[in-house]
Amino acid sequence: MHKTLIAPLIFAALLSFPLTLAAEDDTRVAIDMPAMMRTHMLANMRDHLLALQEIQSSLAAGEYDAAAEVAEKRLGMGSLGTHGASHMAGFMPQGMQETGTAMHRAASRFAVTAQETAVTRDLPSALGALSRVTVQCVACHASYRLK
Repeated sequence: MHKTLIAPLIFAALLSFPLTLAAEDDTRVAIDMPAMMRTHMLANMRDHLLALQEIQSSLAAGEYDAAAEVAEKRLGMGSLGTHGASHMAGFMPQGMQETGTAMHRAASRFAVTAQETAVTRDLPSALGALSRVTVQCVACHASYRLK
């Protein structure tokens, strides 16, 4: 089969899988927190997703410094105060805290790599650093869920 046909077929097959599990089939650790904190955490995660999209758009446009700025301010260690991380941590199990911290650290490292890419034009290095951010997102969402 021609390579250009394989990817759309795989994508279509993935779309046919149920993406939600019944509560009894969901083996992720359920995190219970007050409604206000839950709302805050979900807003943070939506902003993280938007930041990732903005970073990808900036990388695609060759705007590496812009990608670095978004990464540090919205995802990196510099974002912890804005996101209220110290207030949220007490509601998270240790493993979730560690995964979150690893994501924030990886985002700060990505920001440095993106700035270097503005000079080196080594896009694969920047993309590799960005993937080390998103691997933490995937790990957390695969392990934990909010009640």
